[in-house]
Amino acid sequence: MTIPRVVIVAYRPKPGKQDMLLALIRDHHPYLYSEGLATEMEPVIMRSADGAMIEVFEWASSAAIEQAHTHEGVQKMWARFAECCDYVPIGQLAEAGKIFSEFEPVEIRFQPSPQGAPDEREE
Repeated sequence: MTIPRVVIVAYRPKPGKQDMLLALIRDHHPYLYSEGLATEMEPVIMRSADGAMIEVFEWASSAAIEQAHTHEGVQKMWARFAECCDYVPIGQLAEAGKIFSEFEPVEIRFQPSPQGAPDEREE
């Protein structure tokens, strides 16, 4: 039986890279879904008070997570993430220390699954 895995990831944008990060977040889930690595559950995107972006999405399975770590297109996309942000453990966000963690919702219009890895974006 395949069990999906819900994950929460926080990205702290590097100076001047907020727009690039938002564009990558917009393409992230549709690309993973197009490759069979994520489920159709639409991600939830939020912003913390300190400007970190939080993405909640569902991997298709633990095996899909492992596949992503050797998938050429995903690796290219994640390299673009590394150019524009630092990954932050969710527990380091001030909001995570509250019983009810509140974040600002970020509305992103997810595009249909891109053709190929969106790794050449000019932002």
